[in-house]
This record gives sequence, C-alpha cells and structure tokens, in this order.
Amino acid sequence: MRPSHFLPCVIMLPFFATCPKGLESLLSDELQTLGASQVQETVAGVSFQGKLDVAYRACLWSRLASRIMLQLADFPMRDDMDLYLGASNIEWEKHIQEGQTFAVDFSGSNRAITNTQYGALKIKDAIVDRLSKRRGERPNVDKRYPDIRILAHLKRERVSITLDLSGPALHQRGYRQQAGEAPLKENLAAAILLRSGWDAKRPLLDPMCGSGTLLIEAALMAADQAPGLLRPRFGFMAWSGHDRELWQSLHAEATVRATRGMNKAEAVIYGFDQDRRVLEFARENAGAAGVEHLINFTQGALSELTNPSEQPGWVISNPPYGERLSEFPSLLGLHQGLGDTLRAQFKGWHVSLISSSPELLSCLRLRPEKTYKLFNGALACELRNYAIAEDAKPARPLAEDFANRLAKNIKALDKWARTEGIDCYRLYDADLPEYNAAIDRYQDHLVIQEYAAPKSVPEHKARARFFDLVQAAMTVTGVPGSKVVLKVRARQKGREQYEKLDKREQWMEVQEHNARLLVNLHDYLDTGLFLDHRPIRKRLGELSKGKDVLNVFAYTGSATVHAALGGARSTTTVDMSKTYLGWAERNMQLNGMTGRRHQYVQADCLNWLAKSGDDFDLIFADPPTFSNSKRMEDSFDVQRDHLELLHLLSKHLRKGGLLVFSNNKRNFKMDMDGLAALGLTAKDITRATLPKDFARNPQIHNCWEIRWSEQ
Repeated sequence: MRPSHFLPCVIMLPFFATCPKGLESLLSDELQTLGASQVQETVAGVSFQGKLDVAYRACLWSRLASRIMLQLADFPMRDDMDLYLGASNIEWEKHIQEGQTFAVDFSGSNRAITNTQYGALKIKDAIVDRLSKRRGERPNVDKRYPDIRILAHLKRERVSITLDLSGPALHQRGYRQQAGEAPLKENLAAAILLRSGWDAKRPLLDPMCGSGTLLIEAALMAADQAPGLLRPRFGFMAWSGHDRELWQSLHAEATVRATRGMNKAEAVIYGFDQDRRVLEFARENAGAAGVEHLINFTQGALSELTNPSEQPGWVISNPPYGERLSEFPSLLGLHQGLGDTLRAQFKGWHVSLISSSPELLSCLRLRPEKTYKLFNGALACELRNYAIAEDAKPARPLAEDFANRLAKNIKALDKWARTEGIDCYRLYDADLPEYNAAIDRYQDHLVIQEYAAPKSVPEHKARARFFDLVQAAMTVTGVPGSKVVLKVRARQKGREQYEKLDKREQWMEVQEHNARLLVNLHDYLDTGLFLDHRPIRKRLGELSKGKDVLNVFAYTGSATVHAALGGARSTTTVDMSKTYLGWAERNMQLNGMTGRRHQYVQADCLNWLAKSGDDFDLIFADPPTFSNSKRMEDSFDVQRDHLELLHLLSKHLRKGGLLVFSNNKRNFKMDMDGLAALGLTAKDITRATLPKDFARNPQIHNCWEIRWSEQ
C-alpha cells in the first residue's frame, strides 16, 4: 500500500529491515513502494536508503518486516579492542538523551568474540564511557524496557551496529489478545496472503483459522489499514533524532486511509474452526483490530465445511502439521478430507496452504501451480498454490491393489477371530512388496508398522507409498486417524524393540481366548503382546494343569497368564526388566491370579538359570534373537548360544517335563547333535504354532518341544 504523498526530509539515511527467511524479495518490493532507494536483499533482511519519512512509513506500513533499524556503523573487527573502539567512535550523544536508558543486543560470533553477552558488554562499555566522558554522568542500562535499543551483528570479521527504530518487533501489531497453539506470526501471515495472489476484493476462507491471524491480516489489507496503526509505541519515539511533527502527519494520513478503507472494503472473509475456544480467541483478536465486521466466524468440524459464497475466491490456511509420528494418522485423514472437500465444494477457487510437511500436502492429491519456500521461525515450510478446476472430479481411490488385498484379508479373518475369541490379530503383513508394512487390529484400533524399505527404493518414494497405505487402511477399515498408531520397524537388536517411544501410559484390555491382557499401543515399539505366539500360549495353557511352570525371558507375562488359567500349580516369571515384570504381574491380577504360588523374579535370565536350584514340570523360553544389554555380563546370540541356554534350562526340567523353546530368528538351525549330547530330543512344532493371521509368514518364529531323550 503506497501512501498518497511523501513529506520532504533533510538527508538520506542508511537503514536495514529484517524479516523471516524467504520473505526478502517481497520485503524489497514493499520497501520500494514506500519510497526506499538503493534496496539490496540479503539473507533474512533488506538494506535500503531513504529520508526519515521512509523509515517512519516502513515502521507504520510494512506488513513483512520484523524490524526497521538505522545503520550507525559498519567496520572490520579482528579482536575485542576493535569492537570497543569502533563502538566508541559512534556519536552516541546524538542518539541517546540525558537520563534515558539503553540496552545492547548482540548476535553472531567469530574467533575473537565467541560469546554474545561478551560482545554486548564491550559495546555497552564503549557507550557508557563515551557518554560519561562528554556529560559527566553515567547512563543507565535497562535490558527489559530500554528507551533506546542498540542491535549489533557480527559476521566473520565485520560488525554492524544499528539503532532499533521499531521497538517491539513489527509483527506484534497490537491486536492479538490470545492465541491457540503455534500461531503464525503476523508478517508471515501477510506474506502468505501476498504469495497466494489474493486481490483483497474477492472472498477469502480459512477453514482452520485458529486464533484468526490470517483472517485479520487479510481484513487489514482489504481495509487499507496500516498494520502499525494499532501500536502505541515505536522505538524511534525516544530517539533524539525523532521528528514528532513528521510522524504525527504520517500517522494522521494512515488513520484517514483506514477510516475510508473500512467503509469501502469489498472482500467477504470467512473463518472456520472446530475448536470453539480458539474461535473465541479469533473473535476477540478481530475485535481488537477493529475488523470484526469484515469476518464471518463459524464453528464446526472440517467435514462439515461447505462453500459459503457463490463467487469463487481463495482458500488460504495453515493446516496443522505434527512433528511426532504418532500425530500423523489424524493429520493424514485431515488432509485427505480437506482435498476431497476442496474438489467437491470449491470448484473454480484458488487454494494456498503452508506446511512444514510436504508429505501431508501431497495427501491432498492436488497438483500445485506454484511452490514457495518459507520459514515459520526456524521451521522450513512450503507454501503451495493450487487452482481447483471447474470440472474437478473426485480423487481416484488410493493404493487400490493394497486396499483390495486388505479388504480380502478382513473378510477372511474377522469371522475367524470372533470364533476364536480374540480381538487383536494381524490383518496384513507386507502381502504386496511395494506396500511394505504390517497392520494389526487391536479391537477398534489399528497399529501400522512400517518396515525398512530396500535400499533400491528411494526414501521419498517409500514414504509416499507408506502414507498412501495408511490412508487406504483408514478408508477400508473405517478406523479414524485418532485410533491409528504408526510405528517404524527396522532391524532390531536385543531389547531395542522394548525401548520407550512415548509417555502416554494409555492401557487397553484385550481378549485372547480365555485370557484378559493389557496392551500399550503408543509407548513402546511393541505393544506388550506378540500376536504370532498366540497358539503357543494357548498350548501352554492346555499343558499346565497341576504343573509347576517357569516362564523365562517372560516380557509382559502373557504366557504365564495362560498357564495360570490352565490350572498351573505354581508359576515363576523371570525377566530382566522391572517395567515388564510389573506389567506381567498386572496381567495376572487382571485375571484374578494372585498369591504366593505366583512368583516374579527380576534378573538376568542366564545368570538366574545358572544360580537357581528350582526345577519345573513345564518351561517356556522365548529369548531375544540378540542382546547386549548393559545388565548382562556377555552378549547373547540365539543361534550361537542356544545350546548353552538349553543346557541351563535342562537343569531345571524335571524328568517327564517339557521345555517349549521359541525364537524369532529367521533360518534358525537347531543343533540336533549338540542337543543329543545333552541328553535331550527336540520336535519342531513351528507349523502347528503358526496362527491363521500369520500364515503368509512361516518364518515369523521357530518353536520346539524339547524333552529328555529317555522319555
């Protein structure tokens, strides 16, 4: 917005305007419309020259700048003495009045100045010494609310010193009363509006408006109101060089333009959000900005959004983009739904969306006409501009081959699961190579585990396929994103699969045959229940009546629960983890299994087996494939060390007893000769313990029944 006239000032002055990265070219254009000359862009800023009125106009009218600064000095700096002397040469008495306070902010470093506080201290000392010498009075420093703020920036061997004309950063317009989570800064919102191509006349809708920053900035543009008009204070107001009459004239001109603009504004602006509380923040902010009459706010879920205008316009928004994998399913569903709504409801409209997640924007399944790189603070973002065709068709179903396979699997497994009395089972296990993931149902939740893609598949392609799979899975199953849990599974060693991922502490009770078990879908890579071992646990229950049972490497004790429910005389549960042993005890209590006949031992299982004198009728051992835990004296490899382990276990196996030995190492080879030398014999029961939902993966585990040879 170019003011209608320029008031003459005496001399040309050097200035510098800062801005978020990515806005430099926009800011350069804006400053030129405000009368700036000698405009030069640099990273996160623009230098320019102009008379004093140009700086005042920039403070008042710039929608993009963060600060406007008067350049005082720029000089080479090899050491701290150069910094002190260079700052001492500035005529501070012309900028800081007697009795005023000041503060120094310092940024950057080199070999001589490695600490920003030290750099600020040297400049402060130079200012104090010069003013004390000339005035005979030491000026005061006020770091929080100074009258004058000095900014210094060091880059390599050169330092620039400037006077902040803005005061509080210019993006702080003065209208924001309250905000929701992670609101856009006002100057970034203005940049989004400018990059979108919106003409400040046609309709504008933000379907996820939050506390309303985009809408309010749009209303200020439509009303030709200077964004700085609401601010009560600027940094230059305490500066010795401030021209009060010039400023009052420019401020009065802006006030008249705003009054006229408010009455002539043509654009109809719509705000939509599902959060009633945040929408109230938006209304309050709009009221504080004086533009509430230009914005129509509506509360509702995104799925309820409809086109509010007969005239095509712009949809401009900052959709949520989570940083945690656990937030992605809901966000994927949100973006997929937004894309569907835009195609169905907003034909002929322009759309501009900003996000730090290009993958989420790709879930819209719209082809951008233009993409801009912007920064929201330190967060790299993309602003994508789209045009919705007048004849836009619904998007084709995602990952059709995968969706068809998943639907087929569900049809085959759901009835079987109900008959078996189980409500957690595997629906899909990398059935199609290009969709390399596993999907497990836990009642009304899905746990989707992404397997590491082969090196031959580019990472971006594998990521896109995975997101397609997740969206298709939600569509086929009808499970909302809030009940979908995503996990990434690469090759794990030892107990890496048990490491903590989150801290939700959300527990779910599931049914497995006659057992009730607790699972945690969020906090760990595994849920606390190995689904492929279900038939093994059932068999242990059938074998346990009247027997003393040992469950070693017990994890969360689900096998112990089945043994206890099967009528075991006693159970002993051994695991190295206090967390999982406590989980095991909770599982037992959930099934009414308490008392002294059920023992829980926290110990390194190998050490315990070597030292304990107890013996048992039935032993279940499911060791890790590999472990090098700090709490173990040596590493453990199930292929290398299984004979030693079986030897230790056999010392606790009564005559006539049974040892059920399982592991998950692919291509595991039992040393039958070594086993015979120990006086043991083994029967491979892997196929008999492979459940229907894992039939496609016969190498998911190995299972053996081991007895004394003479039995």
